[in-house]
Amino acid sequence: MFQYLRRKRQHEDEKSIINELHRTEILKTQLEMQTQTMQYIGREIHDSVGQKLTLASLYTQQLAYENKAPQVNDKIENISQIINESLVELRQLSKSLTDNSIADNTITVLLQEECDKVNGTKKCRVNFSSNQQNTVLTYQTKSILVRIVQEFLQNSIKHSGCKSIDVSLSGNDDSIYLQLTDDGKGFDMKKTSGNGIGLNNMKKRTELIGGIFKLESSEEGGTKLNIEIPLRKHH
Repeated sequence: MFQYLRRKRQHEDEKSIINELHRTEILKTQLEMQTQTMQYIGREIHDSVGQKLTLASLYTQQLAYENKAPQVNDKIENISQIINESLVELRQLSKSLTDNSIADNTITVLLQEECDKVNGTKKCRVNFSSNQQNTVLTYQTKSILVRIVQEFLQNSIKHSGCKSIDVSLSGNDDSIYLQLTDDGKGFDMKKTSGNGIGLNNMKKRTELIGGIFKLESSEEGGTKLNIEIPLRKHH
């Protein structure tokens, strides 16, 4: 009987390990496909749509040069301005979709860049600290941590009315810890309909890489998110 129970437990442990490996491979494949798709879209935007808008801009410039009616020229110039602004936005989008920054940079650099973007908008002050300058993580882990930080920053700015957000990255040989805190109005944890999608996204992403997700919030005390990621699988 004892041997039967031991074999059964061993079988369950092996099955659990296989399921975990399978889930990791699925995640890796999904992220690779997502990256390839974004890069393809980015190239198409740059090569196809971008070229057509450039040609349209040249046509409007030529039309403005040949036209002699001032009132029509004003409209042509407005059209040309809209086209040129669209070109700038498209080039920025194309660059972001084809960017390999997640693969090329450390998690500290990536999170610092996200915080700098928010600080650049002047909507909220984001304070970032990290002792993980040399920590090596997989592309999947870095990508998910960046997405979680983006989601938290967006949610805090949009829903909490916060003035500042603290982003802290720390760790040891066993785990890496990400702590996100805002000083906004917070929310009732039992009534998350306003923030439900964002919270679920962050929680699911954390679980995909075997992390522990802990969220604390109150209507008067702001919101704090703690995430722990075991490092044994993520170097």
